[in-house]
Amino acid sequence: MTHDITDRSPRDGRFPVDPWLIREVGLDQSFLPQSESLFALSNGHVGLRGNLDEGDPSGLPGTYLNSFYETRPLPYAEAGYGYPESGQTVLNVTNGKLIRLLVDDEPLDLRYGTIESHERTLDMKRGVLERELVWCSPSGTHVRLHTSRLVSLRRRSLVAIRYRVTAVDKRVRVVMQSELVANEHVPAQSKDPRVAAVVEHALKAVEKGGKHARALLVHRTEGSRLQMAALMDHVVHSPDGNITELAVEDDWARYTFSTALEPDDELDVTKFVSYGWSSQRSVPALRDQVTAAMVSALHAGWDGVKREQEDEFAKFWDGADVRIDGDDELQQAVRFGIFHSFQAGARAEQRAIPAKGLTGPGYDGHAFWDTEMFVLPLLTATDPDAAADALRWRAATLQQARERAGTLHLSGATFPWRTIRGHECSAYWPAGTAAFHVNADVAAAVLRYLRWTGDENFEREVALPVLVETARLWRSLGYHGEDGCFHIDGVTGPDEYSAVSHDNVYTNLLAAQNLTGAADVVARWHDQAQELGVTEDETAEWRRAADTVAIPYSERHGVHEQSRGFTALDVWDFAASDRDHAYPLLLNDSYFDLYRKQVVKQADLALALHWAGDRFTAEEKARDFAYYEPLTVRDSSLSACTQAVVAAEVGHLELATAYLAEAALMDLHDLNKNGGDGLHIASLAGGWLAVVAGFGGMRDHGDRLTFRPQLPPGWHGLDFTVRYRGHHLRVAIGPDSVTYRVEGDPDDGGSVPVTHLSGDAADGGAGEDLDVAVGSSVERSWTAVTPLTETPGQPAGRVPARAQSRSANRSAD
Repeated sequence: MTHDITDRSPRDGRFPVDPWLIREVGLDQSFLPQSESLFALSNGHVGLRGNLDEGDPSGLPGTYLNSFYETRPLPYAEAGYGYPESGQTVLNVTNGKLIRLLVDDEPLDLRYGTIESHERTLDMKRGVLERELVWCSPSGTHVRLHTSRLVSLRRRSLVAIRYRVTAVDKRVRVVMQSELVANEHVPAQSKDPRVAAVVEHALKAVEKGGKHARALLVHRTEGSRLQMAALMDHVVHSPDGNITELAVEDDWARYTFSTALEPDDELDVTKFVSYGWSSQRSVPALRDQVTAAMVSALHAGWDGVKREQEDEFAKFWDGADVRIDGDDELQQAVRFGIFHSFQAGARAEQRAIPAKGLTGPGYDGHAFWDTEMFVLPLLTATDPDAAADALRWRAATLQQARERAGTLHLSGATFPWRTIRGHECSAYWPAGTAAFHVNADVAAAVLRYLRWTGDENFEREVALPVLVETARLWRSLGYHGEDGCFHIDGVTGPDEYSAVSHDNVYTNLLAAQNLTGAADVVARWHDQAQELGVTEDETAEWRRAADTVAIPYSERHGVHEQSRGFTALDVWDFAASDRDHAYPLLLNDSYFDLYRKQVVKQADLALALHWAGDRFTAEEKARDFAYYEPLTVRDSSLSACTQAVVAAEVGHLELATAYLAEAALMDLHDLNKNGGDGLHIASLAGGWLAVVAGFGGMRDHGDRLTFRPQLPPGWHGLDFTVRYRGHHLRVAIGPDSVTYRVEGDPDDGGSVPVTHLSGDAADGGAGEDLDVAVGSSVERSWTAVTPLTETPGQPAGRVPARAQSRSANRSAD
């Protein structure tokens, strides 16, 4: 029987706090699905869940190739015109991380025998997952196991595993079985619409082969017509005397190695697995691709591949790290979020960044607007090449978006609400088809990338057609009313509890940014725009629509309306929801009720305050935030980070810290109780946003980066680095001053345009423009923002966990 030696229960989110490590001591089998997500490794192309090396026990096995999926029909009780007919579901592909071990004929299985010590460590600084185990078999034989696992950033298709077994106290016979396994059984999870559909036996065998320690499996899918290859090979060091065997079948391949170990002898195995897939290339081409990757990896060896990994992560962290002085738990959590956001997109290379990354099958592996509005702000500021690739993926799906717009009798392009390869996969049209803001989100990400990089080739080749087609969508979707305003009716904003509404402020303001940005880019690329059929009259119409866009406002309440008429609706009975434990509401109440009430699933108007903040005064932001806070139930993991950003901007720093904690600790603490099907990548990226845009006060509304630094109670310092126009800008916030420094050699020239705001200077006051030269620094003082309202409350039962805990502590004091 297994002895659970866990000294801190992961279920409570209490991994030992370490600035660079996520360390699990012991083994809590009930927490396996969540830990498999937390310890997942990826490079944006290949993803491995953190399953145990031996495969059993497991919560949810998972190996993923970005955008490798199968199609499935979308059932409707009553179909309607324009409904998507088929969905796309990410597949668990051939598992290459399996290495089983037999100790004197007894399989290493942690459900049997005795675990004398067990520890897994995710090293975020180096991008390596390590495991240490001392296990005593049921018959009393001890072995020590040390494994290291990585998914290479330098080598897009490569997984590398080092597996070492040591005899502890007596001679032991060991048999290692290293495998490739296709069509693993994946357990059904629940009826929750946020989890994945299960597609059984989706991989059809095409080719197999093997020789010595190498084996190949090639499979294809029936519906999506995709083909993939997986190749494994091994480098083995062991005492003299061993027997090997290779067996290859359609859906599995197994390399077996048997030897005897004296005390302190070690069996040392390096396993490389290379993956390739395509919708167009032939089987011989895929076979050659994975073979080439394998030969190159064998030439580099484990030490070379590991050194490459450490170099790649060192380069990333040099321009991306966030350092918090005063809250070690949040330091660890924010780095965890940056790490997984980087993994999700580092080598995606013109494929989607799914909502769960490649850490699990949640949401069927679909990408949403999460990517553009939560993940890409981080990547644009820390790894702009990855951001550019993600946007090139969107641009590559432009034809499907044009076709979707045509189906809906609209001009331009309509990007899908959820997708893998560019087709709409949402069967629920009020939250899918009507959520047109995704088009403005894509445009916002494109414009943000242009501001941060000045990439002219990208502007001409990618930004221009995307911005033109999305601008055309808004012009055909909206209309000029008798009041002279440009209205956009019948849409669903970010708040999916208020569907098919009119003049959603967030949608309207980001559509205006889209329209103006498109007109500006067309002016810079006039000839290329003419090839797209753009005329001067058309761009004039775009500017007129942007200048007159409707922004609903309630004079009675003195706040902006999330959408026209929203403040006139009845307020939801939050006390009843809290009493009945009814959160999340979407699983306990009908949308019919939700749509008719003032209840907000996730930040909506607050998103407008953040991303279109230059359209609001400080007083308007304070009043709007105070009004919508008691209505926002945060039934989405996307909400807390935006509420943190705006709470900090309006001066409620303790509340901002509580929301930062909720965003950053979403998965480490499994706050939504669904981390087992993959991490919430947008929420993890949102931890970075909450720090940099919240307490750093960073905004990029114009051609300068603006900062309004603050420190919450208990923090002694904060510094972070961003990459802007090819330069590393470091912002170091102390107790009463901030230093802006541009790293580099002064002889290289150049500068970063910064505007510094202090305290209430943001309330209509002019900031100080600073052009910080490369190799130099500028120091300025800061003061905290004075709140214009009392700290607002939240719906019953929805106070952020940290705020609730600290309030209880103050009451006890």
